Amino acid sequence: MISGNVPKHLVSGARTGFLVAMRSISLPWQKVAMVHNMDGKTTDLVDLGASPMPVKSIGGLQSQDFIEKTMEVRPEDWEIVVWISQNAIDDDRTGDLQRKVKGAGTNFQRHINKRVFQVLNAGDSQTYGACYDSQDFFDSDHADAGAAYQTSQDNENALTLSIDNFETVFVAAQAFKNDQGENVEYQYDLLVINPANERVAVQICKNENSYDTGNREKNPYAGEITYIKSAELDSTAWHLIASNEGIKPIIVAMRKQPQLQDAWFDPVAADGGRHYFKFFARYEMYYGDWRLASQGNT
Repeated sequence: MISGNVPKHLVSGARTGFLVAMRSISLPWQKVAMVHNMDGKTTDLVDLGASPMPVKSIGGLQSQDFIEKTMEVRPEDWEIVVWISQNAIDDDRTGDLQRKVKGAGTNFQRHINKRVFQVLNAGDSQTYGACYDSQDFFDSDHADAGAAYQTSQDNENALTLSIDNFETVFVAAQAFKNDQGENVEYQYDLLVINPANERVAVQICKNENSYDTGNREKNPYAGEITYIKSAELDSTAWHLIASNEGIKPIIVAMRKQPQLQDAWFDPVAADGGRHYFKFFARYEMYYGDWRLASQGNT
């Protein structure tokens, strides 16, 4: 909906500057979240669960069921509106518009980054919704309905970050089972922390020796685990993530990528009138497979 009274070179410059800024920024949210492109107002995400393991062939048909898991997602509307006055254009200050639209492009990416880590941080509640099993994402009572493994599984811990507590959470995560009752064997390789925990995170992820003992035994996690930080997490929060699997613990349900939606001219505004540019997107964050993440302490 681009009004005809907005010069084409301004529209083109706004669109190009915005897209360049969108592509140029790299933020850590992609380590813990994946984008799911929606094709409607709402979408039911359907996961057929884990594949059955081989069974001994004894003749006849041995049918093995998949466990269907469904979750409805719907996007929210987000926008940024910037403007430049006609006097600024007449005074050859179109660079002001470029700075504003590039800032808008950068801020959409920052907003997605912020929301992803806010949602992760709140995973021990339902502030941003529930997991697909109607439990908190971080919960002590995960059990998929109809699954072969019905014992409650726990990815919620109340432990401060230390190498010993990290090991406790890491080892427990290795025992997570899928709905067929088999170990998921995800590769847990990422520690997500608040900056207040960075000093300990460095010791866990980079120090070849265990830092908290006198005999300096080898640290098996050095070089195997990396870390990222976010100020959106509570000051004591930390999470263990399997970041290199084909799926991620957080889903960004994307209906419309951030883009220039509208431009118009208001001739009665100050400074000779104002050219407005509205950038718009539709997305929201949801929880995926809880087995991909384990909470330390919040």
